[in-house]
Amino acid sequence: MKDGVISAAEPIVRLIEQLGKLPGIGPKTAARLAYYLLRAPEGEARDLADAIVSVKERTVLCSTCQNVSDSDPCAICSSDVRDRSIICVVKEPLDILALERTGQYRGLYHVLHGVLSPMDGIGPDDLKIRELLSRLENGEVREVILATNPNLEGEATAMYLQRLISPLDMIITRLARGLPMGSDLEYADEVTLTHALERRQTM
Repeated sequence: MKDGVISAAEPIVRLIEQLGKLPGIGPKTAARLAYYLLRAPEGEARDLADAIVSVKERTVLCSTCQNVSDSDPCAICSSDVRDRSIICVVKEPLDILALERTGQYRGLYHVLHGVLSPMDGIGPDDLKIRELLSRLENGEVREVILATNPNLEGEATAMYLQRLISPLDMIITRLARGLPMGSDLEYADEVTLTHALERRQTM
């Protein structure tokens, strides 16, 4: 109680605060989730807690493509059926899930873990660009698909990568404009992504 006002119990307040730190979760949603978990069976709450701890303890970055995985190399990089001559460069791991849902792309990936954003203090050294360039040195890759989001930061990152990769004498393509400007790859539906892959353009 503070100034005669009764507040929630401390464990609930702490849970609401932690849930409120998640992206897209405002104070009201955080409170609803906290009280849902309070009412949920203990086993369900423990399963959620275990899943959160597990994702921190059992996941690693693939040393090849930088995707989040439970093995190194990841299942895609170690696959014998993927086309190793094509690398699709994406902003984050969620983008790989979106592209894989199309069932149309059978090459490899590379995750940048962000895009260039001078306003946010994110420069080339903050992304997995050096790791990408080292993968292109062996001469096995013949095409790089730049699949960053079609917004200002994504376009700037794609243009920067194009300048770095152009001297390596390989095909550089960009996803076709089936993706609307300002949107995120992870929210695009399978049909839109399929068309974008099929109509990718040489840069």
